[in-house]
Amino acid sequence: MKIFGSISGMLILLIMSFNFAHAATQVNESFAANFTLSTAGGEQISLSDYAGKPVVLHFWATWCPYCKKLQPGLEKLRNKYQHTDLQMLAISFKEDNDANPTQSLLDRGVGMKSLVKGDKVAKLYEVQGTPTTVFIARNGHIVWISHTADPNDENLDKALQYLLE
Repeated sequence: MKIFGSISGMLILLIMSFNFAHAATQVNESFAANFTLSTAGGEQISLSDYAGKPVVLHFWATWCPYCKKLQPGLEKLRNKYQHTDLQMLAISFKEDNDANPTQSLLDRGVGMKSLVKGDKVAKLYEVQGTPTTVFIARNGHIVWISHTADPNDENLDKALQYLLE
């Protein structure tokens, strides 16, 4: 299932009142593909578990310095909106066999749910590199994809505000 088209063929799904700058990719109007992954503890999590809720998928790897830079900003936003139904999932992929993504996040004070061995899901979403953060509206449409590593990028908060409207 192809989710993202070429840059030249992409349509703007949303006309938003802010500029996503160079860190974003516009996407074709498409629904986020369902998937099931496990936590390090073996709990099975599916995207469909969050139907009707805004979801952020943060694709990352423990070896990625840009991911480590971005994650405190995502955690700050997760905490800011913890009173809402916003869901944030960290999906690690391209990991070494001895990597422990969940512990890596916890060690840095990042409390979002961590899903491991996400290589197939990264491929499904055509993720090319880390970090890649996918914003999914309540209706299941992918509305924005960010490749920023800037934890203070104001567009991240604006995107979340949009998802929560």
